[in-house]
Parts: sequence; structure tokens; C-alpha cells
Amino acid sequence: MFRKLALLLCTLSTVAASAQTIQIQVDLDKPLGADKPITSWFGYDESNYTTMTHGRELLRELHDTSPVPVYIRAHHLLTSGDGVPELKWSSTNVYTLDAKGHPVYDFKIIDGIFDAYQQAGVRPMVELGFMPEALASGPAPYKVSYPRTLDGSVQSPPKDYAAWGELCRTLAAHLVARYGHDQAAQWYWEVWNEPNIPYWHGTQQEYDKLYDFAVAGVRAALPEARVGGPATTSPRDPKAVAFLNAFLQHVAHDKSAANGQPIPLDFISFHAKGEPKIIDGHVRMGLDKELRDADKGFAAIADYPQFRNLPIILSEADPEGCAACSAKENPANNYRNGTLYPAYTAAALKGLFDLQDRHQVNLLAMLSWSFEFEGKDYFQGFRTLATNGIDKPIMNVFRMAGLMSGQRVATTSTGQIPLDQILSSGVQHAPDIDALATHADRSAAILLWNYQDDDLPAADAPTSVTVHGIPADVHRVLLQHDRIDATHSNAYTTWKAMGSPQQPTPAQYAQLKAAGQLQSLTSPEWLDVTSGSVMIPLTLPRQALSLLRLSW
Repeated sequence: MFRKLALLLCTLSTVAASAQTIQIQVDLDKPLGADKPITSWFGYDESNYTTMTHGRELLRELHDTSPVPVYIRAHHLLTSGDGVPELKWSSTNVYTLDAKGHPVYDFKIIDGIFDAYQQAGVRPMVELGFMPEALASGPAPYKVSYPRTLDGSVQSPPKDYAAWGELCRTLAAHLVARYGHDQAAQWYWEVWNEPNIPYWHGTQQEYDKLYDFAVAGVRAALPEARVGGPATTSPRDPKAVAFLNAFLQHVAHDKSAANGQPIPLDFISFHAKGEPKIIDGHVRMGLDKELRDADKGFAAIADYPQFRNLPIILSEADPEGCAACSAKENPANNYRNGTLYPAYTAAALKGLFDLQDRHQVNLLAMLSWSFEFEGKDYFQGFRTLATNGIDKPIMNVFRMAGLMSGQRVATTSTGQIPLDQILSSGVQHAPDIDALATHADRSAAILLWNYQDDDLPAADAPTSVTVHGIPADVHRVLLQHDRIDATHSNAYTTWKAMGSPQQPTPAQYAQLKAAGQLQSLTSPEWLDVTSGSVMIPLTLPRQALSLLRLSW
């Protein structure tokens, strides 16, 4: 009874607060910095999904989300096995030994993966991992099935670091020969994944040595290769940020164990994750956790003058840490099907840009560790962009971001939750109704969201967006209004309205495909400009997003 009363009082207070119109101001004359396409990066555990039907289809769609290159990162590019994917497992069998102990290289599966990237027009972020069975030093069985996939010796240090370095050189040389020097020089080469947890069964010093031999090998084949790491986990964990710092100290002060030369580092990578939970029967997200990870990681990097301008790749930036854990395993993961996921992502996007500006570092990517899983139920609650070829609402926030370009410009909102408050306690007591805006030649774009960590029903928010700084000689602007909400750009609610079919008819499937695309809220319309400003009234439901695109 008391819980129901508390929820009712919370709802009533939210309704009262939302009765006041949220005022959002956008000033095109106040640039904040470049609108870098940090959302055009994606990744997944199961590299063998790349060449499957829906994987190939999704790669083409990812290419089309952005006018700039889209990068793809995948685990298990060097893992031994038959090439059949499982949850959190894939393999290429690139490296074996013959009867005399000589290396045998088989690039058939890797070539299929990289050919699919090339055919889709996306670029690889080549993650050098994991350890081939013939090189693995660990005593455990090589492969251990999900959910204990981190227990296998596939995560162990090499028996022979020189052989590991030669594997990296041979792989890079093969890819340069197959795809061309100019293409391979545009890729990023990352050494391993999360070596501060059981993804690596060695010590910090052994990882540093692994890094040295890997980059020496890649650079021997491709001197211009952009190499980096260490892809550590959440820096809000003191042990994780200590590992990151020790790695940066190694690069800054030591010589390479591979060749005695200075150690190359072209980008720095680490991961940032939230932590959703079920609270009183509903999902509560953890935006504060993901942004604190970025805050701590950026601060650590900013302490090194020689590194603070290097690109930072958040090579996994997500609401939580297990893409392969479905909502059947963890009910909190049902957030992945609806609009809560894209609303969270929009709020995180602005928070990451703000933290980059605060620490004066160079954020290059917030890579979404999400792709697709073949042969699973529709909307099973995996962290994916699509389910059986049907795009989920999250896909459309990346489409929205891809429609923004130019310079980020200043915004204010009476519904904004300040960054420091989000860092300390998340978005729990009131919604974050805010905006991220850009200004390009003869155009502007404003991304709006009504986000709260708690996934509870709430009244729509009346909102007024005023855009200032339109050129004095412009008297009319064309408005295009895209929307993600319960009835727009949302195949999940369409699927539920059908009765949640696990075997949709061809007509239903076509309807779901269409519902998964980015949709307009209204028809394009011309607006009058007064004294360089235009005002746009709208209503923004909870966990909904709007993209307002102005052109003149």
C-alpha cells in the first residue's frame, strides 16, 4: 500500500512539474567545438555473426547511419576453432602449428569477415585478440562455454612473445596486401580487451609486453598503423584506473620489450558502463556510472601532457556490461527493446561531450557494444541494434546523430539536470529534458530528449525550443521533425500490438521493418524567422527523443 502511495505521489509531482513549459534556448552564434561523429562506432563479441545474413544486412545499415566512416570492433579475430559462433564466442583458426611446430596461417574466415566490412563500406577497428590455442600458455581448457567463457586459456599470455609479435605482423601484412595500404592505414589497431579483469590471465607487466610485441609486429608491416590500448574496464574502479595509469607510465617511460625502441601509442582506449537494476518492480538505469567512468578516465589521461591530445576511444560505452545476457536472464535488460535505451544514449552523448570539454581531452568515439544475435527470439532483450533483421528503437538514435554536423553550439534548458548532479546521483528525482545542437552551413539540428533513470509512466512535457542566431537575411526556415517514441520509429510497440509473434507473417514482417526506420512526427513545414530567431513548440513524452532539423 505504502509503495503504491509513494508511486502515486511521485506521479502527481511529476505531472505538476511538467505542467510548466520547458524552455530550451539554442544559440547558433556560440560554438562549443566540433560535432565529432563519436557515435559512428559499433562492436560485438561474436565476430562470426559478421558474415551471416542479418549481420551483413546490419553492416550496410550501419554504414548508412552516418556520412562519415563507420568503424566496427569485434572480439575473437585470432581465436582457434571451427568458425561457428556461440554466445560470447567466435573463432577464425588463423594460427596453428604443423607437425614440426612451424606456424600455419589460414586467413579464410578472417578474409570473409573483412570482405564483409569492405562490401558494406565500413572500416575495421582491428582488435588483436584472443590467443590462438597453439600459443596459449594457460593450464585451463582452451574453450569454456557461456557463461564461463572468461575461464578458458584463450585468455592466457602467449607461450612465445616473439611468435605472438610475428602473428600480428603476418596478419597486418596479409590485410595490407589484400585491402591495400591506403585502406589499412585508415584503420585502428587495438591490443586485446579488458586486460585488467579475467579477459587476460596474465599480469600488468605481461600485458605491457603483449602490447609491445603486438604494435612492433603491426608497425613492421604497416609503419603508419594507428595502434593503441589498453581497453581497460570502468575507471571508476580504482584498480582499473591504476592499470590504465601503469600502462601510460610504461609507454611514457619504458622501451619496447620487442625492439628496445620508444613505444608507439596513437590512441588510448578504455570502457565506460552504466548499471541498470530492478527497483520496486521497474528498471532504474545508471547513467551516473557510465559518465563517472568517462570522468575518471579523462582525468587520468589529462594528467599526461604528452598524451592529453591523443584520440580517446571508449571502445565499449554502454548502459551495462553484458550484451549476451538477455532479459530472460536479467529482467532489467528489457530496457534494450524500447525507448529508454535511445533516451539514455542521447543523454550520455551530451554528457560525454561536456566531460571532454571539461577535461580538455580529445574524445574520438563512444563505441556501442551492440550488433545482432542470429537465431534468437524476437525482442529477447539482448543488447542489439536489431532482432531478426528488425531494427530496434536504439538504431534510430544513431540515425539521428548521423544527421547532425558542423559545430556544437550552446544550449540552455529549464529542464536540464546539471552534469555534476548526474555524476553524483544520476537522473532520479526529476527528468533530464535537454538538448544537443549543431550548426553547419545553412542548417542547424537540435536533438531533444526527456530522460529519467526510472522507467515509470509520466505526463508528456510541453516544451518550447527557441533558436537564435539565424542569419539576418533569412526570413523563413524549413523544419523537419523526426521522433522516437511509443508510436514512431519503434518496431517494439508495433510487434507487441501484433500480439508479440515469434513467427510473423510476411505482411507483419514488412510492417515491422518499416516501423523500425526513423520516422517523422510531422510533415516538413516552413517557419517564419523574426529578428534572427524562430520558436518551435512541441510536446515531448517521457523517454522520447526529437530531432529538429532546420535549413535555409
